[in-house]
Amino acid sequence: MSTFEELGIEKSIVKALKENGIEQPFPIQESIIPLILKGEDVIGRSNTGTGKTAAFVAPLLSKIDPKNYLQGLILAPTRELAIQITDTINQFVKYSPIKATSIYGGQNFQVQKKILSRGVNIVVATPGRLLDHISHGTIILNKINFVVLDEADRMLDMGFIEDIKDILSYIKAEKQICLFSATMPESIVRLSKEYMKNPKQVNIEKTISQENINQSYILIYEKDKFKQLVNTLKPISTNKDTHVIVFAATKQRTRDLSFKLRNENFFVDTIHGDLNQRQRENTLSRFRNKKFNILIATDVASRGLDIPTVSHIINYDLPDDVETYFHRIGRTARAGAQGTSLSFVSQNDMYILRKIQNITQNSLKNLNAELGIEVDFKDSTGGAGPRNNRFRSSYQRREYGQNKYSDEYRPRNNYGSGGGGYGNREYRPRNNYGSGGGGYDKEDRYQSRLKGITKPLGRRNNYDKEYSDN
Repeated sequence: MSTFEELGIEKSIVKALKENGIEQPFPIQESIIPLILKGEDVIGRSNTGTGKTAAFVAPLLSKIDPKNYLQGLILAPTRELAIQITDTINQFVKYSPIKATSIYGGQNFQVQKKILSRGVNIVVATPGRLLDHISHGTIILNKINFVVLDEADRMLDMGFIEDIKDILSYIKAEKQICLFSATMPESIVRLSKEYMKNPKQVNIEKTISQENINQSYILIYEKDKFKQLVNTLKPISTNKDTHVIVFAATKQRTRDLSFKLRNENFFVDTIHGDLNQRQRENTLSRFRNKKFNILIATDVASRGLDIPTVSHIINYDLPDDVETYFHRIGRTARAGAQGTSLSFVSQNDMYILRKIQNITQNSLKNLNAELGIEVDFKDSTGGAGPRNNRFRSSYQRREYGQNKYSDEYRPRNNYGSGGGGYGNREYRPRNNYGSGGGGYDKEDRYQSRLKGITKPLGRRNNYDKEYSDN
């Protein structure tokens, strides 16, 4: 096995790597670093938790001239991932004058503008906020020579393909592009052919999620899930080194679980899509610093969250697809550590369970006999197709460049323009109580606010934006 020095990483970066406990390169790093240093375009396919971020950050930092202009751009689908990548960069440049910053929605635009005006070498950005800065002239990309598209499959799933094309059009043709993706759908292949020059493909077949994670499941009735959750958490939560993430299907279920677990004297908090960026960062910071050890989360935390101390993943609700399952359990066993995952499987989950079993083969263990839990599940799907989701509507993936609101394409910011964009959508004024014309009165709104809410959980903002079960 090669060392980072032998791979060509700059000495000050190697020193910082060692201080962060990274002594030897992982397989994806050993394969990709030499290609990036040679200036090759690279497509990297690797499972979560395999050291992918360091595989492109380390060689990028070795190629950057700290005395020069903005040279590197890293695009990420979510603010959490953008922050994580920036944190990794800042750890690695401890002995280097290289400067990096992250820009994303939810953070004050003027604060970001001020940081950019001081000069940085690397920007880590979400596509939407980056285009905002480009349109305001606060960032210029014409001297960028290194671009990374991280979790490209997810960016395309979220409808960012046109934004990515817009961004790449502002960058000079002589650029090096590295694309990383957990999956390789046809849309990624088309994107690579359009913008990359003879890319070298690196596939790391090693499945960290199967080798380093003790995976198990329990067949259980829906009504018995919470009791089993409490029984599972009691023996492990007293260990000061235990960090647990419990995944639930909806925001409302995270709140309900948090409230009930607190009544059972567990130290718990939640993270979901209704929290603003400051609340999310504060929650994750407290979780990292062991102010509490059980995090109840929706799938907002299934990708882009890197907390090495997470020891257990509990799927209170199984996700709708296999890929999300592996991203969830990939929050533990980071970078070669050991982890544990447990899934609660109700009758409606049997179809997705079989799909997971087809991939994990013998590594997914049933604990019903061991725990003395008996169920009588009749396979309602008959082996034919997926379940009907009990909690939320079904989201379908969009094809390359497809508008998520229709089968047509729309320009960015096509508000109120008619046609097939946002303009055709009818909105009611928020305060149109009792005014007729399809509005709703004060009593309806009052009942809507009470729906699904038990008691306040001590964080009023959790309830500010959501009045439904989803």
